[in-house]
Amino acid sequence: MKFYLTTDEADERPVYITGNFNNWDPRDTDYEMKPMEDGSYFLEITDDILPGKLEYKFTKGGWENVEIDRYGNITPNRKIGKGAQETKDHVEKWRINWGPFKKEFFPEIELISEKFYIPQLDKTRKVWALLPYNYHKTDKSYPVLYLQDAQNLFNEGSAFGNWEIDKKMSILAEYGRGDLIIIAIENGNEHRINEYILEVSSLAKNAEGKKYVRFMADTLKPYVDSVYRTKPEREFTGIGGSSLGGLISIYGGFLYPEVYSKLLIFSPSLWVNPDYDFPMMNFKYPYTTKVYMYGGELEGSEMTERMEEFQERMDGSENQYSVQFDFKMSINPEGRHQEFFWSQEFPRAVEWLFFDTREDPKELAKKAEMENIESGVRSPKSED
Repeated sequence: MKFYLTTDEADERPVYITGNFNNWDPRDTDYEMKPMEDGSYFLEITDDILPGKLEYKFTKGGWENVEIDRYGNITPNRKIGKGAQETKDHVEKWRINWGPFKKEFFPEIELISEKFYIPQLDKTRKVWALLPYNYHKTDKSYPVLYLQDAQNLFNEGSAFGNWEIDKKMSILAEYGRGDLIIIAIENGNEHRINEYILEVSSLAKNAEGKKYVRFMADTLKPYVDSVYRTKPEREFTGIGGSSLGGLISIYGGFLYPEVYSKLLIFSPSLWVNPDYDFPMMNFKYPYTTKVYMYGGELEGSEMTERMEEFQERMDGSENQYSVQFDFKMSINPEGRHQEFFWSQEFPRAVEWLFFDTREDPKELAKKAEMENIESGVRSPKSED
């Protein structure tokens, strides 16, 4: 079949076609379209590859850069029968790094406390809640994700930039994946290193990581569950962060597997624990823990190599401990140790951790966007 494409917005980014013929991989180099002299694009795909009922979309190399209509709305999957010899399509507009973001889907942000008391550390901390955009218009209960380093998650003016999780949650909500409460805990600034490291070392003379993760599990979570409409069970509760925040989230998940079933780990500082001797406790019942781990090859500190070794160690420990790991590893060849890259990965991680129905990925990918199951937010392998 021959595919012809014209677009109102031309730029230097390559154009790809993706669909139920390539597991919805939005950056499959086998299906990169060829630019023509008149500004259009062309690709021919042999009929033996295409399914009987073809569904497809066009992207600029990732779901964060997928086609949309002129108003910034989601477009339905394109559909065509296999017997067609050619198709001529037109794209009005493309997303750019997940944007545009629609204000009506932004989460409601509440400051839980300027000085939330941490009895385990005898300190106070600013804690935020990001609630689904329609939280106060429903009576639903929601899963919860606890994130470290709130200063770098959504507030403008951060010295290092921020993840823009408020904007990214608006995208997920637009795709029907916004039913999630996020609790964001600000770090202790000069106390951050000590609080995010478990054992005393040259890096942390007064390591207080055990106290900090105990605060989250024993003090903060019960409070959140008492104030908000949460689903308190472990299967609906996650913890995460980046860098040292990712490291302490690993510890939190391992020390409290009865509390957390989902770990969002971005660019973790695994070099702090090069022996990977993470504490894991035996419990009466085995637990399954989902781990979404992301890192960039340009980060240094052997980031991706350490991540892969970490996964191997954890998979090898399953017979020793009452825990089973379900890993999703995403490695960005161009990724650096920066908030921008964590921001780009955040929607994919949240979707996989909290909204993956565990059906066959190929079947999931076939479902239409307009049914709010749009596969564009999911991460088939490591698309960028």
